[in-house]
Amino acid sequence: MHKSRLGVVVIDCEAGNFERDMTFWGKAFGYDVKRSPNPESKMYVQLDTPPDQVKVLLQEIDHPSRAHLDIETDDIEAEVERLEKLGATRVAQIKRWWVMEAPSGHRFCVVRPQRADFDSNANEWA
Repeated sequence: MHKSRLGVVVIDCEAGNFERDMTFWGKAFGYDVKRSPNPESKMYVQLDTPPDQVKVLLQEIDHPSRAHLDIETDDIEAEVERLEKLGATRVAQIKRWWVMEAPSGHRFCVVRPQRADFDSNANEWA
């Protein structure tokens, strides 16, 4: 048995204008931009969304801009297998998470829990 839920909407921003893109998306949604103090995370920033709303993350990437979803789970392998049974395919394992592709062609990631209320608000799967 494991749990999962929609955890993060990730706005992938093609490298070159990340400062401009951070400013735009922060102002578009009306949230402050929070930078990570971790130097390894300089390619990521988070919008300061309320704790009861989905997280919005901006990521500087080397491919054309797009958006993708992160599904957070307490058991990555079990969730990946569940999604494969629904028709998703594994694309690449990166660090501790999986990039997947839905039957529709949309990419998404399966990641560890990102928000403190995960246990109380996630779906439970047998």
